[in-house]
Amino acid sequence: MLLMIPLSYNVRSLIARKGTTLASAFGIALVVFVLSSSLMLSGGIKKTMGNSGRPENAIVLRKGADSELASTIETRQVNLILAAPGVKKDEAGAPLGGGEVVVVIAVEKIGTAGQISNVQVRGVSDNVLKMRPEVKIIEGRFPKPGTDEVMLGKSVRGRYTGVDFNSSFDLKKNRAVQVVGIFEAGGSSFESEVWASIDTVRSSFGREGLVSSVTVRLESPAKYDAFSATVESDKQLGLESFRESAYYAKVSSGTSIFVSAIGIVITVFFSIGAMIGAAITMYAAVAQRRREIGTLQALGFTRGAVLTSMLIESMVLAAFGGVVGAVASLFMGFVKVSMMNFATWQEVTFSFDPDPAQIAVALLMGGVMGVLGGFFPALSASRTNPVIAMRA
Repeated sequence: MLLMIPLSYNVRSLIARKGTTLASAFGIALVVFVLSSSLMLSGGIKKTMGNSGRPENAIVLRKGADSELASTIETRQVNLILAAPGVKKDEAGAPLGGGEVVVVIAVEKIGTAGQISNVQVRGVSDNVLKMRPEVKIIEGRFPKPGTDEVMLGKSVRGRYTGVDFNSSFDLKKNRAVQVVGIFEAGGSSFESEVWASIDTVRSSFGREGLVSSVTVRLESPAKYDAFSATVESDKQLGLESFRESAYYAKVSSGTSIFVSAIGIVITVFFSIGAMIGAAITMYAAVAQRRREIGTLQALGFTRGAVLTSMLIESMVLAAFGGVVGAVASLFMGFVKVSMMNFATWQEVTFSFDPDPAQIAVALLMGGVMGVLGGFFPALSASRTNPVIAMRA
């Protein structure tokens, strides 16, 4: 039967070496924090963009366009799309849907010494609130059709010069608009947009007779296939339809992958540093405790027991650092960041989305670092000659 060294021995050893223990634990905690935070931000991007699409909504773009910004559809085609089977009707019998015009404008960010950022402006139809019931006006009112009035998503409010409730800013040079409302949209990317009457956006940017996309509310998600087949059947129209949820997942994928990749690259470099630090700490511990290790072997503890004990000590250190890093990353859930969506070229506000699976992955990474960083020092300790060590 293998005689094991008590775990309490390892805990007392770590406490006795407070300085090196805390330094190594901090390195592991930093790695877990960075990895967990990057995974949370990637999840937040997917959640924000995913919330922008409803399963019962469909969006139609010009065939080959990868986003609304790159799409143009003639106004005469809008009624053909709205007449397709499966489109839901309102209480008056009118189809729930309409064309929208999407443009990006450059606006000065507040407190950045003249830094310019892109804000997406969406020209919407009068029935947009029926089509997107998740959108709620939380202050002010809906812009009057055909007027120079706009409303803001709550994530845009107060971030740019003049872009706030009851303020005005230039939609285009010499075309000032008045902000008359603030809306929320269930945490979706719409909250990072400016909404105006479709006619206002058309006349401001020379888009008469055109829309960027057509969005419709279907009677149910199951009606999508029939709707899509009708819209795409006429090859001369050159149209392509998507489930709205699938479309927004697609336009967010590039940004999400970029954030995850950057986080992983940073984590790899931090991990190497943390493992080197943990190995140095354990090698130093072995050198300082050579007589102690020799005594353990003289008392009957085998090399395997010493190796196991040292590995456990390294893993305890990694677990402590990992838990600290994971707990610290949870506070990022209160932080919001803005970054460019590469598909739409708009600045979107995202939040970190804590997820148990992502935190578990980060903790596992911390554990692997503990094993890799402690294995060779533990192997060195197990090979210590007890006679020579006790003479040291």
